[in-house]
Amino acid sequence: MSTEQNTKEAIQLLKELIETPSFSSEEGETALLIEQWFQRNKIEYTRTKNNVWAVNKYFDNQKPTLLLNSHHDTVKPNNGYTKDPFKAIVEDGKLYGLGSNDAGGCLVSLLATFAHFYGQKKLRYNLVIVASAEEESSGPDGLNSMLSVIPKVDVAIVGEPTLMNLAIAEKGLVVFDAVIKGTPSHAAHPNLDNAIYKCIPVLDWFQNYHFEKTSKVLGPVKMTVTQIQAGKQHNAVPADVKLVIDVRVNDAYTNEEIVKILQDSAPCDSIIPRGTNLNSSSIPISHELVKAGASLGRSTYGSPTLSDQSVLSCPSLKLGPGDSTRSHSADEFIYLNEIEEGIQIYIDLLNRVIVH
Repeated sequence: MSTEQNTKEAIQLLKELIETPSFSSEEGETALLIEQWFQRNKIEYTRTKNNVWAVNKYFDNQKPTLLLNSHHDTVKPNNGYTKDPFKAIVEDGKLYGLGSNDAGGCLVSLLATFAHFYGQKKLRYNLVIVASAEEESSGPDGLNSMLSVIPKVDVAIVGEPTLMNLAIAEKGLVVFDAVIKGTPSHAAHPNLDNAIYKCIPVLDWFQNYHFEKTSKVLGPVKMTVTQIQAGKQHNAVPADVKLVIDVRVNDAYTNEEIVKILQDSAPCDSIIPRGTNLNSSSIPISHELVKAGASLGRSTYGSPTLSDQSVLSCPSLKLGPGDSTRSHSADEFIYLNEIEEGIQIYIDLLNRVIVH
Protein backbone atom coordinates (compact mmCIF):
# COMPACT_ATOMS: atom_id res chain seq x y z
CA MET A 1 0.00 0.00 0.00
CA SER A 2 1.26 3.47 -0.84
CA THR A 3 1.89 6.02 1.91
CA GLU A 4 -0.86 8.17 0.39
CA GLN A 5 -3.42 5.36 0.62
CA ASN A 6 -2.14 4.41 4.08
CA THR A 7 -2.69 8.01 5.23
CA LYS A 8 -6.16 8.15 3.69
CA GLU A 9 -7.18 5.00 5.57
CA ALA A 10 -5.72 6.36 8.82
CA ILE A 11 -7.81 9.53 8.57
CA GLN A 12 -10.93 7.50 7.79
CA LEU A 13 -10.30 5.33 10.87
CA LEU A 14 -9.90 8.45 13.01
CA LYS A 15 -13.26 9.74 11.81
CA GLU A 16 -14.85 6.42 12.78
CA LEU A 17 -13.16 6.50 16.20
CA ILE A 18 -14.43 10.05 16.86
CA GLU A 19 -17.99 8.98 16.11
CA THR A 20 -17.76 6.01 18.49
CA PRO A 21 -17.82 6.92 22.22
CA SER A 22 -14.87 5.38 24.07
CA PHE A 23 -14.64 6.70 27.62
CA SER A 24 -12.02 4.99 29.76
CA SER A 25 -13.02 1.37 30.54
CA GLU A 26 -15.80 1.67 27.92
CA GLU A 27 -13.66 1.27 24.80
CA GLY A 28 -15.19 -1.95 23.46
CA GLU A 29 -16.63 -0.43 20.28
CA THR A 30 -13.47 1.44 19.31
CA ALA A 31 -11.43 -1.71 19.98
CA LEU A 32 -13.68 -3.42 17.43
CA LEU A 33 -12.99 -0.67 14.87
CA ILE A 34 -9.25 -1.14 15.38
CA GLU A 35 -9.63 -4.91 14.98
CA GLN A 36 -11.39 -4.30 11.66
CA TRP A 37 -8.53 -2.01 10.56
CA PHE A 38 -6.03 -4.83 11.24
CA GLN A 39 -8.23 -7.26 9.31
CA ARG A 40 -8.49 -4.95 6.29
CA ASN A 41 -4.71 -4.58 6.28
CA LYS A 42 -4.21 -8.37 6.60
CA ILE A 43 -2.21 -7.97 9.81
CA GLU A 44 -2.39 -10.68 12.46
CA TYR A 45 -3.39 -9.19 15.81
CA THR A 46 -4.59 -10.05 19.30
CA ARG A 47 -7.23 -8.35 21.43
CA THR A 48 -6.67 -8.45 25.19
CA LYS A 49 -9.71 -6.91 26.87
CA ASN A 50 -9.93 -3.54 25.11
CA ASN A 51 -6.26 -3.45 24.10
CA VAL A 52 -5.50 -4.43 20.50
CA TRP A 53 -1.93 -5.34 19.62
CA ALA A 54 0.30 -6.93 17.00
CA VAL A 55 3.93 -7.69 16.18
CA ASN A 56 5.69 -7.33 12.84
CA LYS A 57 5.45 -10.25 10.42
CA TYR A 58 9.09 -11.30 10.75
CA PHE A 59 9.41 -10.95 14.52
CA ASP A 60 12.75 -12.36 15.73
CA ASN A 61 13.34 -13.14 19.41
CA GLN A 62 17.06 -12.44 18.95
CA LYS A 63 16.42 -8.75 18.16
CA PRO A 64 15.52 -5.84 20.49
CA THR A 65 11.89 -4.75 20.43
CA LEU A 66 10.51 -1.26 19.83
CA LEU A 67 7.01 -0.55 21.17
CA LEU A 68 4.65 1.80 19.32
CA ASN A 69 1.82 2.81 21.62
CA SER A 70 -1.09 5.20 21.82
CA HIS A 71 -4.55 5.03 23.34
CA HIS A 72 -8.11 5.00 22.03
CA ASP A 73 -10.00 5.99 25.18
CA THR A 74 -11.11 9.58 25.82
CA VAL A 75 -12.20 11.82 28.64
CA LYS A 76 -15.84 12.90 28.70
CA PRO A 77 -16.63 16.06 26.71
CA ASN A 78 -16.78 19.28 28.69
CA ASN A 79 -19.71 21.70 28.65
CA GLY A 80 -17.93 24.19 26.41
CA TYR A 81 -18.46 22.26 23.16
CA THR A 82 -20.27 24.16 20.41
CA LYS A 83 -19.92 21.24 17.97
CA ASP A 84 -21.12 17.67 18.44
CA PRO A 85 -18.12 15.96 20.13
CA PHE A 86 -19.14 12.64 18.56
CA LYS A 87 -19.34 13.89 14.98
CA ALA A 88 -16.23 14.01 12.79
CA ILE A 89 -16.45 17.47 11.22
CA VAL A 90 -13.89 18.74 8.71
CA GLU A 91 -13.64 22.52 8.39
CA ASP A 92 -10.75 24.63 7.08
CA GLY A 93 -8.34 21.69 7.16
CA LYS A 94 -9.26 20.81 10.76
CA LEU A 95 -10.83 17.53 11.88
CA TYR A 96 -13.02 18.25 14.92
CA GLY A 97 -14.24 15.71 17.45
CA LEU A 98 -13.60 14.27 20.90
CA GLY A 99 -10.30 12.39 20.92
CA SER A 100 -9.16 13.76 17.57
CA ASN A 101 -6.08 15.37 19.08
CA ASP A 102 -5.73 13.29 22.27
CA ALA A 103 -4.77 10.87 21.05
CA GLY A 104 -6.63 9.62 18.00
CA GLY A 105 -4.38 11.40 15.53
CA CYS A 106 -1.33 9.84 17.15
CA LEU A 107 -2.89 6.39 17.26
CA VAL A 108 -3.91 6.23 13.61
CA SER A 109 -0.54 7.69 12.55
CA LEU A 110 1.29 4.96 14.48
CA LEU A 111 -1.01 2.29 13.03
CA ALA A 112 -0.21 3.57 9.53
CA THR A 113 3.50 3.53 10.38
CA PHE A 114 3.28 -0.02 11.72
CA ALA A 115 1.49 -1.12 8.54
CA HIS A 116 4.28 0.44 6.47
CA PHE A 117 6.95 -1.67 8.20
CA TYR A 118 4.85 -4.75 9.03
CA GLY A 119 5.98 -6.98 6.17
CA GLN A 120 9.56 -5.78 5.82
CA LYS A 121 12.32 -8.33 6.35
CA LYS A 122 15.64 -7.90 8.15
CA LEU A 123 14.65 -4.98 10.38
CA ARG A 124 17.13 -4.14 13.13
CA TYR A 125 14.31 -3.98 15.70
CA ASN A 126 11.14 -5.96 16.16
CA LEU A 127 8.01 -3.84 16.25
CA VAL A 128 5.07 -4.30 18.58
CA ILE A 129 2.11 -1.93 18.50
CA VAL A 130 -0.46 -1.59 21.26
CA ALA A 131 -3.64 0.43 20.81
CA SER A 132 -4.33 0.69 24.50
CA ALA A 133 -7.29 1.39 26.76
CA GLU A 134 -7.74 3.27 30.05
CA GLU A 135 -4.92 5.78 29.56
CA GLU A 136 -7.02 8.75 30.63
CA SER A 137 -8.05 7.09 33.90
CA SER A 138 -4.74 5.29 34.59
CA GLY A 139 -6.94 2.22 34.92
CA PRO A 140 -5.85 -1.35 35.69
CA ASP A 141 -6.61 -2.73 32.21
CA GLY A 142 -4.54 -0.39 30.07
CA LEU A 143 -0.96 -0.53 28.82
CA ASN A 144 0.25 -1.46 32.32
CA SER A 145 -1.67 -4.73 32.07
CA MET A 146 -0.14 -5.50 28.67
CA LEU A 147 3.52 -5.46 29.67
CA SER A 148 3.35 -9.07 30.87
CA VAL A 149 1.43 -10.09 27.72
CA ILE A 150 3.40 -8.57 24.85
CA PRO A 151 7.07 -9.37 24.13
CA LYS A 152 9.66 -7.68 26.36
CA VAL A 153 10.08 -4.07 25.27
CA ASP A 154 13.53 -2.44 24.99
CA VAL A 155 12.48 1.07 23.91
CA ALA A 156 9.19 2.77 23.16
CA ILE A 157 7.55 5.57 21.20
CA VAL A 158 4.41 6.74 22.97
CA GLY A 159 2.02 8.65 20.73
CA GLU A 160 0.77 11.82 22.38
CA PRO A 161 0.39 15.26 20.75
CA THR A 162 3.81 16.95 20.75
CA LEU A 163 3.69 18.82 17.40
CA MET A 164 6.04 16.01 16.30
CA ASN A 165 8.79 17.34 18.55
CA LEU A 166 10.70 14.98 20.83
CA ALA A 167 9.56 14.83 24.45
CA ILE A 168 12.66 13.15 25.86
CA ALA A 169 11.42 13.28 29.46
CA GLU A 170 8.06 13.41 31.19
CA LYS A 171 7.08 14.30 34.73
CA GLY A 172 5.62 11.67 37.01
CA LEU A 173 2.63 12.18 39.30
CA VAL A 174 1.82 11.56 42.94
CA VAL A 175 -1.56 12.62 44.32
CA PHE A 176 -1.82 13.09 48.09
CA ASP A 177 -4.78 13.24 50.48
CA ALA A 178 -3.99 15.46 53.47
CA VAL A 179 -5.93 16.25 56.64
CA ILE A 180 -5.72 19.24 59.01
CA LYS A 181 -7.51 18.47 62.27
CA GLY A 182 -9.16 20.90 64.67
CA THR A 183 -11.82 20.98 67.37
CA PRO A 184 -15.42 20.79 66.19
CA SER A 185 -17.82 23.25 67.83
CA HIS A 186 -20.92 25.40 67.48
CA ALA A 187 -20.14 28.52 65.47
CA ALA A 188 -21.62 30.72 68.23
CA HIS A 189 -18.93 29.75 70.76
CA PRO A 190 -15.21 30.69 70.86
CA ASN A 191 -12.87 28.19 69.23
CA LEU A 192 -9.12 28.71 69.03
CA ASP A 193 -8.65 25.37 67.27
CA ASN A 194 -10.74 25.95 64.14
CA ALA A 195 -9.48 23.56 61.45
CA ILE A 196 -10.39 25.97 58.66
CA TYR A 197 -8.29 28.78 60.14
CA LYS A 198 -5.47 26.30 60.83
CA CYS A 199 -5.59 25.44 57.14
CA ILE A 200 -4.46 28.94 56.10
CA PRO A 201 -0.76 28.57 57.04
CA VAL A 202 -0.80 25.02 55.64
CA LEU A 203 -1.97 26.33 52.26
CA ASP A 204 0.72 28.98 52.46
CA TRP A 205 3.32 26.27 53.12
CA PHE A 206 2.26 24.27 50.06
CA GLN A 207 2.25 27.40 47.90
CA ASN A 208 5.76 28.42 48.91
CA TYR A 209 7.58 25.11 49.41
CA HIS A 210 10.36 24.44 46.89
CA PHE A 211 12.01 21.07 46.29
CA GLU A 212 15.78 21.43 46.10
CA LYS A 213 16.57 19.41 42.97
CA THR A 214 15.80 20.85 39.54
CA SER A 215 15.99 18.82 36.35
CA LYS A 216 17.80 20.17 33.29
CA VAL A 217 15.01 18.85 31.07
CA LEU A 218 11.92 18.89 33.29
CA GLY A 219 12.64 21.83 35.58
CA PRO A 220 11.44 21.87 39.21
CA VAL A 221 8.91 19.62 40.91
CA LYS A 222 5.46 21.27 40.63
CA MET A 223 3.19 20.97 43.67
CA THR A 224 -0.39 22.28 43.60
CA VAL A 225 -3.31 22.10 46.04
CA THR A 226 -6.22 21.24 43.77
CA GLN A 227 -9.12 20.40 46.12
CA ILE A 228 -10.29 21.45 49.56
CA GLN A 229 -13.24 20.10 51.55
CA ALA A 230 -14.56 21.14 54.97
CA GLY A 231 -17.84 21.65 56.79
CA LYS A 232 -21.42 20.64 56.12
CA GLN A 233 -23.51 23.39 57.72
CA HIS A 234 -23.21 27.10 58.41
CA ASN A 235 -23.35 26.96 62.21
CA ALA A 236 -20.89 24.13 62.88
CA VAL A 237 -17.08 24.33 62.87
CA PRO A 238 -15.84 21.09 61.25
CA ALA A 239 -13.48 18.63 62.88
CA ASP A 240 -11.07 18.69 59.96
CA VAL A 241 -10.18 20.04 56.54
CA LYS A 242 -9.28 17.69 53.72
CA LEU A 243 -6.89 18.69 50.95
CA VAL A 244 -5.84 17.05 47.69
CA ILE A 245 -2.33 17.86 46.48
CA ASP A 246 -1.13 17.18 42.92
CA VAL A 247 2.67 16.75 42.66
CA ARG A 248 4.36 16.59 39.26
CA VAL A 249 7.69 14.87 39.83
CA ASN A 250 10.83 15.54 37.80
CA ASP A 251 13.50 12.95 37.05
CA ALA A 252 15.70 14.16 39.92
CA TYR A 253 13.43 12.40 42.44
CA THR A 254 11.69 9.07 42.74
CA ASN A 255 8.04 9.15 43.72
CA GLU A 256 8.97 7.43 46.98
CA GLU A 257 11.43 10.23 47.81
CA ILE A 258 8.67 12.81 47.28
CA VAL A 259 6.42 10.87 49.66
CA LYS A 260 9.08 10.80 52.36
CA ILE A 261 9.84 14.52 52.02
CA LEU A 262 6.18 15.53 52.37
CA GLN A 263 5.41 13.10 55.16
CA ASP A 264 8.43 14.42 57.07
CA SER A 265 7.90 18.11 56.34
CA ALA A 266 4.32 19.05 55.45
CA PRO A 267 2.46 20.70 58.38
CA CYS A 268 -0.53 18.34 58.18
CA ASP A 269 -1.91 15.84 60.65
CA SER A 270 -1.70 13.25 57.89
CA ILE A 271 -0.65 13.18 54.25
CA ILE A 272 -1.07 9.93 52.35
CA PRO A 273 -0.21 9.16 48.69
CA ARG A 274 -2.85 7.50 46.55
CA GLY A 275 -0.10 5.59 44.75
CA THR A 276 3.50 5.84 43.59
CA ASN A 277 3.32 3.94 40.30
CA LEU A 278 3.10 6.91 37.89
CA ASN A 279 6.79 7.59 37.51
CA SER A 280 8.77 10.17 35.59
CA SER A 281 10.29 8.80 32.39
CA SER A 282 13.02 9.69 29.95
CA ILE A 283 15.28 8.60 27.13
CA PRO A 284 18.96 9.53 26.84
CA ILE A 285 19.57 12.37 24.41
CA SER A 286 22.29 10.14 22.95
CA HIS A 287 19.78 7.38 22.03
CA GLU A 288 19.57 6.66 18.31
CA LEU A 289 15.84 7.45 18.25
CA VAL A 290 16.51 10.95 19.58
CA LYS A 291 19.44 11.44 17.22
CA ALA A 292 17.28 10.35 14.31
CA GLY A 293 14.55 12.78 15.30
CA ALA A 294 17.04 15.60 15.66
CA SER A 295 18.43 14.84 12.21
CA LEU A 296 14.90 15.45 10.88
CA GLY A 297 14.88 18.90 12.47
CA ARG A 298 12.70 18.01 15.46
CA SER A 299 13.45 19.80 18.72
CA THR A 300 13.70 18.17 22.17
CA TYR A 301 11.91 19.20 25.36
CA GLY A 302 10.60 17.94 28.69
CA SER A 303 6.86 17.32 28.98
CA PRO A 304 4.85 18.37 32.06
CA THR A 305 1.89 16.13 31.18
CA LEU A 306 1.42 12.48 32.09
CA SER A 307 1.01 9.62 29.61
CA ASP A 308 1.38 5.86 29.44
CA GLN A 309 5.14 6.43 29.54
CA SER A 310 4.68 6.41 33.31
CA VAL A 311 4.10 2.64 33.38
CA LEU A 312 7.15 1.77 31.24
CA SER A 313 10.49 0.80 32.75
CA CYS A 314 12.40 1.08 29.46
CA PRO A 315 13.61 4.28 27.76
CA SER A 316 10.69 5.95 26.01
CA LEU A 317 10.12 8.87 23.67
CA LYS A 318 6.84 10.81 23.53
CA LEU A 319 6.14 11.91 19.97
CA GLY A 320 3.01 12.58 17.98
CA PRO A 321 0.96 14.87 15.76
CA GLY A 322 -1.32 17.46 17.33
CA ASP A 323 -0.85 20.00 20.10
CA SER A 324 -1.07 19.11 23.79
CA THR A 325 -2.77 22.44 24.57
CA ARG A 326 -5.82 21.27 22.59
CA SER A 327 -6.24 18.13 24.69
CA HIS A 328 -9.39 18.01 26.84
CA SER A 329 -10.46 21.37 25.37
CA ALA A 330 -13.85 22.31 23.93
CA ASP A 331 -14.22 21.67 20.18
CA GLU A 332 -11.06 19.57 20.16
CA PHE A 333 -9.46 19.24 16.74
CA ILE A 334 -6.39 18.17 14.81
CA TYR A 335 -5.21 19.49 11.45
CA LEU A 336 -5.39 16.89 8.70
CA ASN A 337 -1.94 17.91 7.50
CA GLU A 338 -0.59 17.20 11.00
CA ILE A 339 -1.61 13.56 10.54
CA GLU A 340 -0.04 13.43 7.08
CA GLU A 341 3.17 14.99 8.41
CA GLY A 342 3.10 12.76 11.49
CA ILE A 343 2.99 9.56 9.46
CA GLN A 344 5.81 10.74 7.22
CA ILE A 345 8.03 11.78 10.15
CA TYR A 346 7.38 8.51 12.01
CA ILE A 347 8.36 6.57 8.88
CA ASP A 348 11.42 8.74 8.20
CA LEU A 349 12.56 8.40 11.81
CA LEU A 350 12.19 4.62 11.87
CA ASN A 351 13.90 4.30 8.50
CA ARG A 352 16.96 5.80 10.19
CA VAL A 353 16.78 3.44 13.18
CA ILE A 354 15.27 0.05 12.35
CA VAL A 355 16.08 -0.43 8.65
CA HIS A 356 19.46 -1.92 7.76
